[in-house]
Amino acid sequence: MNPEFSDEFCARLREAFRRTGYDTDGVLGALGVPAHAALGRGEPELAFRASRDAGELGTLIRLFLLGGKETEADVRAALAPLPVEDAFAAGLLRGAGDDVRAGLDVRPHGDEQGSWWVVSDLDSDALGSEVPVDHVLGVGHASLSLVRATIRRPVRSLLDLGTGNGVQALHAARHAEKLTATDLSPRALALASVTFRLNEIDVELRRGEWFAPVARRRFDQIVCNPPFVVGPARVDYTYRDSGLAGDDASALVVRQLPAFLNEGGVGQLLASWLHIEGEDWGDRVARWLPPGVDAWFVQRDIADPGLYVGTWLRDAGIDPRSPEGRAKAGAWLDWFAEEKVQGIGFGFVTLRRADVTDPTIVCEDLRQAYDDPLGPEAGAWLDRVAWLRDHGNELLETRFRVPPTVLLERVDAPGEEGWETTVRRLHRSDGPGWQHEVDELAEALLAGCRGALPLADLLELLAFAHGGTAGELAETAVPMIRELVRHGMVEPA
Repeated sequence: MNPEFSDEFCARLREAFRRTGYDTDGVLGALGVPAHAALGRGEPELAFRASRDAGELGTLIRLFLLGGKETEADVRAALAPLPVEDAFAAGLLRGAGDDVRAGLDVRPHGDEQGSWWVVSDLDSDALGSEVPVDHVLGVGHASLSLVRATIRRPVRSLLDLGTGNGVQALHAARHAEKLTATDLSPRALALASVTFRLNEIDVELRRGEWFAPVARRRFDQIVCNPPFVVGPARVDYTYRDSGLAGDDASALVVRQLPAFLNEGGVGQLLASWLHIEGEDWGDRVARWLPPGVDAWFVQRDIADPGLYVGTWLRDAGIDPRSPEGRAKAGAWLDWFAEEKVQGIGFGFVTLRRADVTDPTIVCEDLRQAYDDPLGPEAGAWLDRVAWLRDHGNELLETRFRVPPTVLLERVDAPGEEGWETTVRRLHRSDGPGWQHEVDELAEALLAGCRGALPLADLLELLAFAHGGTAGELAETAVPMIRELVRHGMVEPA
């Protein structure tokens, strides 16, 4: 049964949370840094101990964050002015007497500007069993990674496709004037509605499959965390399974999304793709694209099929050692073997409806660790791609400079005449930390990129010093400069 929270119910619950300080700052203050960090690692004992001295806020922390049981009297006091009878009736609480527990996961979630509350279903640990088919996932690592990868520039309209608990739309409310959120699952829409009303955010909710709820509409930005788990065509859990085989769900979103963007509009999503024996993954995902779309596919990880299956079984609360777990794993692995799947790629896709005949399509690995969010880099990447399209025939006349965040690293090895440089590597020290190996001529060329001389003059000087002609050097220098510009390692002065 889907929860039905009235506007009055949400207002009273919000008042209780505000009164007790049940928000991101309040929880951190009550628990302290060590206990809060331990809770993030899945180690709750320190948080249980710290919450004992936090009064009514401690009651809410144990109830909603720690999965503990509380007395009805303590819960009544903590939730006032919301009557506990209403909370039980709505499914917010379960149990009775001295064994009152949370019926839903309601937890603070915030950014640098403030805090919200996100409503979702209890996970398998809290339930003590496998999650149901219509389980609505909480704010997990995938959701947070998309939050960090999303461009946060002001837009008039934004679509959150497959909203789930609504967390993407919460963040989008910071920079979008009008929000629309869709989902196929009635339960997801019900919980997202609670999330939005609890946080007093106006979002248009529409139910339906994929883009059907917004047919013939266009948006300035679309974000999507689709059910991208790959495998046989089935739906065990609506939050992760699309009913489409393999990576067809990701392909469908990439293929159809640009048609729902205004010209120049941007779409961003998480996606998975198969690594098939004898096939390049970049060629595979590039075939998904419609014409006239700039696309940046960033591969963050490649999972082994066996590890992939075990991870998703445990995610649903299924023990891979159980008869059910072995049966599901066997069918999954048989499908991978039949399709010659060697690995499952996972990453981010940024699309822009450019309506041009020469769109830029780049598929690249970004599997190194980095701390900066990818969203600003994605926006800058699109800017740089647009600049290259507008000035691509003028690169030789352009004055370039190397930003101060780009460093040159050398690896020297012993040689016959002392140390000899074997590797020259450009390293961007901010953002994703891009790296490019260069040769001696490229090093000399980039040393001259200080904004004083156009590229053509630098090539003339280089040819004079090292031999050859400027035209010959340009054949390799111009493609290199293009790639370095795309990665923000060289910029027009």
